Amino acid sequence: MAQPQKFFENLSGTGKAIGVLTSGGDAQGMNAAVRAVVRMGIYVDAKVYFVHEGYQGMVDGGDNIIEVSWESVSSILQVGGTVIGSARCKAFRTHEGRLQAAYNLIQRGITNLCVIGGDGSLTGANLFREEWSGLLDELVKNGKIEAAAAKKYSHLNIVGMVGSIDNDFCGTDMTIGTDSALHRIIEVVDAIMTTAQSHQRTFVLEVMGRHCGYLALVSALACGADWVFIPESPPEEGWEDIMCGKLSENRARKKRLNIIIVSEGAIDRLNKPITSEKIKDLVVSRLGFDTRVTILGHVQRGGTPSAFDRILASRMGVECVLALLEATPETPACVVSLCGNQAVRLPLMECVQMTQEVQKAMDEQRFEDAVRLRGRSFENNLNTYKLLSHKKKVSELPKSNFNVAVLNVGAPAAGMNGAVRSAVRVGITEGHKMFAVNDGFEGFAKGQIQEIKWGDVGGWTGQGGSLLGTKRTLPAKYFGDIAEQIRANSIHALLVIGGFEAFESMLQLAEARGAYEELCIPMCILPATISNNVPGTDLSLGADTALNAIMQTCDRIKQSASGTKRRVFIIETMGGYCGYLANMGGLAAGADAAYIFEEQFDIRELQANVEHLTEKMKTSIQRGLVLRNENSNENYTTDFIYQLYSEEGKGVFDCRKNVLGHMQQGGAPSPFDRNFGTKISAKAIQWISRKLKETYRKGRIFANTEDSVCLLGMRRRALLFQPVVQLRDETDFKHRIPKEQWWLKLRPLMKILAKYKTSYDISDAGQLEHVHVPRPKGSDAGAI
Repeated sequence: MAQPQKFFENLSGTGKAIGVLTSGGDAQGMNAAVRAVVRMGIYVDAKVYFVHEGYQGMVDGGDNIIEVSWESVSSILQVGGTVIGSARCKAFRTHEGRLQAAYNLIQRGITNLCVIGGDGSLTGANLFREEWSGLLDELVKNGKIEAAAAKKYSHLNIVGMVGSIDNDFCGTDMTIGTDSALHRIIEVVDAIMTTAQSHQRTFVLEVMGRHCGYLALVSALACGADWVFIPESPPEEGWEDIMCGKLSENRARKKRLNIIIVSEGAIDRLNKPITSEKIKDLVVSRLGFDTRVTILGHVQRGGTPSAFDRILASRMGVECVLALLEATPETPACVVSLCGNQAVRLPLMECVQMTQEVQKAMDEQRFEDAVRLRGRSFENNLNTYKLLSHKKKVSELPKSNFNVAVLNVGAPAAGMNGAVRSAVRVGITEGHKMFAVNDGFEGFAKGQIQEIKWGDVGGWTGQGGSLLGTKRTLPAKYFGDIAEQIRANSIHALLVIGGFEAFESMLQLAEARGAYEELCIPMCILPATISNNVPGTDLSLGADTALNAIMQTCDRIKQSASGTKRRVFIIETMGGYCGYLANMGGLAAGADAAYIFEEQFDIRELQANVEHLTEKMKTSIQRGLVLRNENSNENYTTDFIYQLYSEEGKGVFDCRKNVLGHMQQGGAPSPFDRNFGTKISAKAIQWISRKLKETYRKGRIFANTEDSVCLLGMRRRALLFQPVVQLRDETDFKHRIPKEQWWLKLRPLMKILAKYKTSYDISDAGQLEHVHVPRPKGSDAGAI
């Protein structure tokens, strides 16, 4: 039964005071979280206070704890680090320090705390909450506060958000700052790869992660590193010989560079450190390779937050305020987490205890348990890396006698090449012969099919566009030729990587099975399009890269507008009829409005937006940013909106317009798209292998059931294989979009943060869940 809609208007912050602080190490995206907490807090009529310099500011009081306004958090969305400061605080660890902190909060009536930090900061907050009533009794006894004040402020509510680039907190798929840190690492790796290739060098890169290998592991997966060292999964004894052998083999196969990634906390099986210098000395002494060490250090903490981190932090900040408004004295301190693409609330101490269990497992050399305790996503990353990085000898491979073809269909999308690489290598590991099809179904019909081997896809992960070539042509007019090519090349399964055209192609192929028996083979689609308009999935490959391109352009445009003052920019994004890029780009860039097809608008709304911007120009924020999806309305075009704003804003602000165009399709894939493409492609090939075994009868493949033509999509919290025929009813074919789109629920978020009055459906919020204990080894999971 569908859950009834619930709106936050019933929650009032009147009379409540919220304090927001950042503690521990800084992370990109913390400012987006602070901004969301402040604006959501003010929106619900609560008072919001900055607590500068973390717990130190709470203990010191005075000007460190100040009430803030809407404008106080303007222009901080794109700034890295934390504008309210963060400090390690010894005083807060003492009873006297916490007593003083409680006094400083009571003076301002603050009984709701939003803490953004790591597990140490959140554990400290929970202890403070547990001691709160005792601290107040002590303050009354010492004559510092009145008994009436102690009664009025008798409970302290705590909600945490995890800000840590290491992604070392159990209970959340991603912590604020992790994606941005990966961006910094991948930028460096991509740059190093070009110089390493020139000189045939080996590079040893050391990344952060004293107790957690997430950054090292995912960056190794995203750049196709030769070897990775992480604390949760130390190498087996004798790793020195194995690693050097592998590096030699790669050079013998004409690979001109080697990349080794080391987590700063890397250890061996005896818990002894493995340092980057030790690895370098080993490679030089054993192999004589020209080897360099690059320690990335605090570069990883710096720079502007990625689109993912801005959206994640904004969602968490709003959820944090909702959790504080709904909290009762019986509610345990909770942490706002991300599971799949859902914001969830988990008991803070359950997460902290699970995080501590990982360290305990590593200390006790129970490394398999440590990996499992990190969560399904981490374990999946590690297994996928092992599959793709180590080529087995031919004698070790199973012999399947199956041929699997891979092709790209539709417009190019960043991440396609990484997905092809993953498919080819996993397919070879599964014993299949892999074939690459050039130029989509058009190339298929013409016989542009050739075998593709392990080494052919080396270095593909970081390349944008489609190296196989892609066309929008649908297969209907080539059925006979395609069937002939399938027969001639003995193709037993198809993996199609593409957008809406790929989905339509699969429907056509499924329908044509009655006429062409050759099409009765397992087929799988991986959604890959910047528009994110494919039914059956919440996220498509390439959309994250496009979102970052839009966000970076908007940042530059906002900077330009800040200099000239009183200027509004109208930006047109791609996406066809799907407003995902405009809406999420607006959320990531801090836009004032985003016009999309899914939410029809009229002249009255345009007029209201102009009036809103006119009012905004009277404040200290004298600039505006408006996004418009290219097909949002056939009459209210970008030119029309530009002219309307120009005319109506005359004398108050002037206007500029910018059509972003195909720059949204280009560029190197983001770390998210590299990682996502690599993992879903590996999963798709494993599904194809299972289907080939299931449908092999009497010496041939015969697959004609609905579930043999599937789309692999991310739905809320898991990856699911869904028959394409069943997705037909979920699709608006005229406008090439799904009938229901999850991100529309986030639309009011952008409006709230831009100071518009709106309704926000919080039906999915408010449920305190529990941390999932990792499943027994060997059970299947759909985590990404």
